Amino acid sequence: MSEYPLYSAAEFRRRALNQSGGPVELAWRDHGDHALNPHTTSHVEGLKLRDAAVLVPVVDDGDDANVIFTLRTSTLRKHSGQIAFPGGAIDPEDTSPEMAAVREAGEEIGLADVFIEPVARLPFYLAATGFRITPILAVVKPGFELALNPTEVEDAFEVPLSFLMDPGHHVTDSMVWQGIERHFYRMPYGPRMIWGITAGIVRTLYERLYS
Repeated sequence: MSEYPLYSAAEFRRRALNQSGGPVELAWRDHGDHALNPHTTSHVEGLKLRDAAVLVPVVDDGDDANVIFTLRTSTLRKHSGQIAFPGGAIDPEDTSPEMAAVREAGEEIGLADVFIEPVARLPFYLAATGFRITPILAVVKPGFELALNPTEVEDAFEVPLSFLMDPGHHVTDSMVWQGIERHFYRMPYGPRMIWGITAGIVRTLYERLYS
């Protein structure tokens, strides 16, 4: 039994360091929308994928932490207008996925690295758009100020961790993409719709830490 409130940043940290579901390097097939689409696993594995990283920033806001999301601008070449975590491709000068995710958070939303504590990784998310994404779980100290890069980010907002970790808010849906029916998660939050890669990562977070 933990001494911390269930959805606090401290409990999130504890659970992130003690994940269930097997080693993160091997477990990607078993979680999120990968588990919903086993028929596409071989196709995605066969793609030439570029390594990327995203930051899952959990703000230490007391008993109910909040998670920072971004709304990507409509002019971006990939995933335009979608809700996302801060992140992007891992550059040659990045020494780790953690470094890439923290750097991207600074470039996209002005979240200074002094506020960010990387804690753990989730399993890869293999995106059919050409990326092998490493989600970096992080605790963010309060007191930060954001400065959005308008060429990449239209808006940034927070969602309570308790809302995201409630499986009643995880809706499954499907669509036909490139002639194949793909199943995915979506999570309506007020006027916002979290779906696609981002919802898949949130679902994996739930399955690994809170289910």
